[in-house]
Amino acid sequence: MVKKLKVGIIGGGEGAFIGAVHYRAAMLDGYYELVCGAFSSDPEKSKRSAPFYHVEAHRAYGSWQEMFEKEKAKPAGEGMEVVMITTPNHLHFPQAMMALDMGFHVICDKPVTISEKEALELEKKVAETGLVFALTHTYTGYPMVMEARQIVASGKLGRIRKVVVEYPQGWLSTPIEQTGQKQASWRANPKFNGPGGCMGDIGVHAENLAEYISGLQIDELCADITSFVEGRQLDDDASVLLRFKGGAKGVLHASQVSAGEENDINIRVYGEKGGLEWHQAEPNTLLLKWLDQPVQILRAGGNYPNLSEKTLWNTRTPGGHPEGYIEAFANLYRNAAYQINHFKDKSNPKPDHILYPTITDGVRGMRFIEKVIESAHSDQKWTKF
Repeated sequence: MVKKLKVGIIGGGEGAFIGAVHYRAAMLDGYYELVCGAFSSDPEKSKRSAPFYHVEAHRAYGSWQEMFEKEKAKPAGEGMEVVMITTPNHLHFPQAMMALDMGFHVICDKPVTISEKEALELEKKVAETGLVFALTHTYTGYPMVMEARQIVASGKLGRIRKVVVEYPQGWLSTPIEQTGQKQASWRANPKFNGPGGCMGDIGVHAENLAEYISGLQIDELCADITSFVEGRQLDDDASVLLRFKGGAKGVLHASQVSAGEENDINIRVYGEKGGLEWHQAEPNTLLLKWLDQPVQILRAGGNYPNLSEKTLWNTRTPGGHPEGYIEAFANLYRNAAYQINHFKDKSNPKPDHILYPTITDGVRGMRFIEKVIESAHSDQKWTKF
């Protein structure tokens, strides 16, 4: 039996949003044991957060640097092996680089850094160390997203012609960052969020989903970005035309000022013979549309003999019981755990259906953000990706 991986977390303290999501996802399958945390840059807040995570008080550290140093110094088998990075974007690069330098595997929230330059440096470091680096592009963890990827890869839809992906939100329709709202404050500040506002927060998810399902890479783009809210430093809305390698065309829309919308990410992919459609609001359902047949409805948990092994592996609930956001997150954590255990001991099996976003996805995400901004400020119609 494989031992639980000892994991530490950076972030997730009082008032945080995504840290607790990472924690619940990591703990869901029992592959990890949370042993330490630097839950806040405020040492007192970090200590106060320890009971929520069931971490001993002396392993709630005042800084992430202290956590790395003290955990590294522990006897073999007692210290942290993996670190979860759930901090604002500007901290991802220094934290991940130090973690890799000290021999810790990394599971990092997206986007991977705040610049392509940093992302490429991190990619080089991952290659040098051979350590596992997983990036939590959550939506790739849904079983029917994996099924969509497999269907496209199988060639059933024929050559892909069109990809349409959108991610509308409405929570930044007013200048709530000016009221001190914590999540809005750092996301609307280029110092902490990087150069892309809406694009860095959710547009990069749409880009990742488009490339993940289609199996195609963006080659050129033409972007229009806007800051609709007066006084906002970063974009809050974007429309992007895409050209993929191989000839497919695409449209990407991301907005945080689509009033009334929540997290309505959805995608449609069309080939010569048919198309598919997936919506996060109905994550168990994948629609298949054909030129010469009625629409097919595939359901996660359904007793279909032709669902792919990856889809079945990442399906957690019986048919009719919805897969959730935490479960999608947990699929990425579980798959990364298999990879880490295989790294530690090659006799530990790593099934072929293990899949999670890597540093390579992170590099492409940062390049996308920067190229969208470059395109939006350029007089050229198309910007090479």
